[in-house]
Amino acid sequence: MNKLKVGAVIYAPRVTVIWELIEKFYKENGAEIEPVFFKDYKLQVDALINKDIDVAWNSPLAQLDARLRTDKKEKIGCMRDTDRDRRTYLVVKKDRFKEISDLKGKTIGFGAIDSPQARLIPINHLHKNGLEFGKDYEEKRFDIGVGLHGDHVGGELDSMKALLNDEVDATFCLDLNYDAWIADGTIDKNAVEVLDKTDYFDHCVFTFNPEVSDEDIKAFDEIMMRMDYNKKEDKEIMDLEGLTKWVDGRYDGFKQITEANEYLGNFLEGFNSAN
Repeated sequence: MNKLKVGAVIYAPRVTVIWELIEKFYKENGAEIEPVFFKDYKLQVDALINKDIDVAWNSPLAQLDARLRTDKKEKIGCMRDTDRDRRTYLVVKKDRFKEISDLKGKTIGFGAIDSPQARLIPINHLHKNGLEFGKDYEEKRFDIGVGLHGDHVGGELDSMKALLNDEVDATFCLDLNYDAWIADGTIDKNAVEVLDKTDYFDHCVFTFNPEVSDEDIKAFDEIMMRMDYNKKEDKEIMDLEGLTKWVDGRYDGFKQITEANEYLGNFLEGFNSAN
C-alpha cells in the first residue's frame, strides 16, 4: 500500500490520541499512513478535493459534500459497526403527544445547524410526516460546534435539556446518545418517551479521492479490519473510537442525508458558502 494521508477532524481532544494509535497500528502491519488534522469538515473536504489528503474520515454530511463536489466519483472505504443502521429519536415529555401531527404549531428543539442526526435528517423526517420546515413548527436550534457536523453532542444535549426544562415541546437525538443518557441518568426514563424514529441511516465513513487506486483502498481497509476487539491493544483504539468491529462502507446508507439536503434546497451549498 502506498503511504496515504488521512484527514481527521478534531471534534474532541482524544482525536489526536486515536490517530497516533492508528498510525502505529498501520506501521505494525507493514504500511504507513500520515494523519492530517482539521478544525472542521469543510476544510477537510476541501483538502480531499484538492488532493492535499488521500482519504478523509468523514461525517455523513461531509461524505455527501465530497460526493457532490466530485460528481459522484468519490470512493468509500470502511466504517465502524456502530455507524451502520442508526436512527434519530423524536423525544417528548411522557403523555403529552400521541403522534407527530400533534406537534404542529409547537416548538421543536434541534442540535447544531449542520448536524445530520440532530437537525437535517430530522427536518426531512418531519417533512415526510406532513410538517413543513419554516411553516408548521418553530425551530429552536442549539448551535454548538458548528462545522463539526454534530460530532460535538453539545447542541444535541442542550436541546434535550431544553425539553426537560419545558423550553421546547420535542427534541431529536441519535439513538446511541438517547440510550447513553438514559443509562447514565442524564434523562429520567420515567419523564420522557420516544414519539417516533427516523428511517435508518449510516454515519461516518472513510471517503477517498477518486484518484486513489482501488488496490490502495483495499489494502487500507484490510489493515483497518485486522483490529481485534479481543486484543488489549486493539481494544484501546476501538473503545476510544466507539466500535467493536470495522465493516464495509456502503452508499445506500446515505440516502437520508441526501434527501434532507435536497429538501432544504441544497443546504450544503449555502452552508459552505457562508462558512
